[in-house]
Amino acid sequence: MDTIFAVSSGQPPAAIAVLRISGAQTRATIEALAGALPPPRRATLRRLRDHDGALLDDALVLWFPGPNSASGEDLAEFHLHGGIATVAAVERALASRPGLRRARGGEFTQRALENGRIDLAQAQGLADLLEAETEMQRRAAIASVDGEISRAVARWLATLATIAARIEAMIDFSDEDDVDAADAAMLDETIRAWLGDLDAILARPTVERLREGHRIVLAGSPNAGKSSLFNAMIERDAAIVTPIAGTTRDVLETRVVRNGQLFTLVDTAGLASATTDPVELIGIERARRAADTADIVLWLDDTPAPPGWPAIALHPRCDLPERTSPPPGRIAVSRDDLATLDRVWREIEARTGSLLATDGASLREQQRAAIIAARDAVASDGLAIDLLVRAEGVRYAMRQLAGIVGADATEAMLDALFARFCIGK
Repeated sequence: MDTIFAVSSGQPPAAIAVLRISGAQTRATIEALAGALPPPRRATLRRLRDHDGALLDDALVLWFPGPNSASGEDLAEFHLHGGIATVAAVERALASRPGLRRARGGEFTQRALENGRIDLAQAQGLADLLEAETEMQRRAAIASVDGEISRAVARWLATLATIAARIEAMIDFSDEDDVDAADAAMLDETIRAWLGDLDAILARPTVERLREGHRIVLAGSPNAGKSSLFNAMIERDAAIVTPIAGTTRDVLETRVVRNGQLFTLVDTAGLASATTDPVELIGIERARRAADTADIVLWLDDTPAPPGWPAIALHPRCDLPERTSPPPGRIAVSRDDLATLDRVWREIEARTGSLLATDGASLREQQRAAIIAARDAVASDGLAIDLLVRAEGVRYAMRQLAGIVGADATEAMLDALFARFCIGK
């Protein structure tokens, strides 16, 4: 396998550039460019030279022998001066060596996964951490990188291994006195506790949901001031605003980060009571669908909001002389009055404060689907009267869960079975 290298600290120029090397040629590369190998895991100042002996840079060199390294193989870091030319010169020197090449995107993490330094759930958590935009996303992602999901899966698999062993024992000794009604009741109790453990993490918002943030839909009749308020709330002119009714024909979405939370604001077509315009009809239908799936609907209309919508009733254009007195229960707002906009935001934040709250790692939709499949299999087949059906339901659940961390379900099940429970006596 080739030895790879890449700048891991972002593209220069910068004060410092960290250039990583991973693979079998790492040791020889350090010795060729920096002289004697430094002590493991100790930053050492060295002069880097190319194959002709020309000075490249004075750099800190760190040496991490495998397999106890981030990638699971020999790895080094050169902490260079971060100028464009300096980094390019060191990269040229590395590329000229046999067996070395530039790393592809994500290849260091891929090698860490292949070498068992991290599992699939941790690798996905690392990708989420790199893409995190808010503090909530960061906390959820770092919990995944730290192995919270992996530990949960290991715990679930270990419990299922015990359950599977008990079911096998009940099958093997069903005609003897070794297994009685108490054993069956204990098994059912273990299964129900296991289901509850899964339900706790399934209740958390997914990674995709955290990325979308709270969905705030502006809705109301035509010319109610939706697009004007939308532009004021996102602080730029994204939506076209005219006095002509029906200017907005489609759904327009923009994301806003406020006080560490992500919001997706959605401007919609006016909900006209009657129209013969087919394009406007499509816009109205899309507006209704958007409001049906909203966390909050900002209702900009003098009529009551449709039932079932999580509406905050607004009194828009309160700066107009004829609209200075809002009816009870409505928040007065004007696009030109920052104080009124702040009141709307405070009400939104009060309503959405706990919607996406999470105290640990969040699941990806793919991971969540696998856990749901495992849960459903155990909840139905795992509690069936037929013991063979129970056993198959548990095996299916183990395969689903093992896939989350990239493990082989059969191997995981056998290891757990033979380590914890013997059914062969």
